[in-house]
Amino acid sequence: MEADNCKSVKDPLVMTETKRGFLQLHASVVLAGFTGLFGRLITLNEVDIVWYRMLFTTCILLVFTGLPRVGWRKFMQLCGCGALLGLHWTLFYGSIKASNVSIGVICFSLIGFFTAIFEPLLFRKRFSWTELLFALVTVAGVMCIFSLDSRYRYGIAIGIVSSAVCALYAICNKKASVGVRSRTVLMYQMAGGLVAVTLMAPLYLALFPSEQPVVVVPGGTNLWFMLCHALFCTVGMYILQIQALKRLSAFTVNLTYNLEPCYTIALAFLIFGEGREINFSFYIGLSLIVLSVLLQSLRALKKPAAAGHDAQ
Repeated sequence: MEADNCKSVKDPLVMTETKRGFLQLHASVVLAGFTGLFGRLITLNEVDIVWYRMLFTTCILLVFTGLPRVGWRKFMQLCGCGALLGLHWTLFYGSIKASNVSIGVICFSLIGFFTAIFEPLLFRKRFSWTELLFALVTVAGVMCIFSLDSRYRYGIAIGIVSSAVCALYAICNKKASVGVRSRTVLMYQMAGGLVAVTLMAPLYLALFPSEQPVVVVPGGTNLWFMLCHALFCTVGMYILQIQALKRLSAFTVNLTYNLEPCYTIALAFLIFGEGREINFSFYIGLSLIVLSVLLQSLRALKKPAAAGHDAQ
């Protein structure tokens, strides 16, 4: 038995699939780094941004995939995941609008912490103190990068809920996407999320009034930014993420996404020329985030068989 386990761990095919999963994962994280920037570039309220993002993405995917047949139960699972994604996006952009891009992406880093708690509960797995430790190291790193101003408590609260919802989405999506092509998964999730956001929008806007009015048809630069947002940061990013989830654990995927704040901040420096002072604590925080991701990646590579089993 021991020899069989050792052989499966060292199986070149399993190792190749795991490495491919990491390549797909990090490519999706780079694309995700642009998401917060589009939240600033697009001058619409958060509900408009999410609604049109899902609408454009659904239309793009419909052209390339058509309407593939899936079982009714699988269809409902995918639509349910889409509803979670739509809620996460709405809260994420709401956090940015209520504070700033930095606060929004900082709160997003808590996704690893929530995943380390939710995944064992939902899948009835053993609770991993190692995974929780990695998540806490990441949170400590992000806290070193920025001090959370008390003026942004409202935006921080929304961002924390957003990261919890996103953790649930990733965990549920891992199970719901089994046996379905990535493009099909994303299309039905976008369609389900579009319906959910449409139904949720009146209640959300009543509870959280926005300074930006509802725009029926976006125009000018907003239209072009929304199209780019849908094509690259949604279709491209989520197809890569879904493919990575088939080869890696949900925790590994979510923890690696803690690099997104670093990419977003770096891109903001480059594109917007934001005059944030980079001090010693910034480098300490960045080092902690990279360390936590590196440790989890090495741990996953040493146990490719277990990761492959989780992805089934």
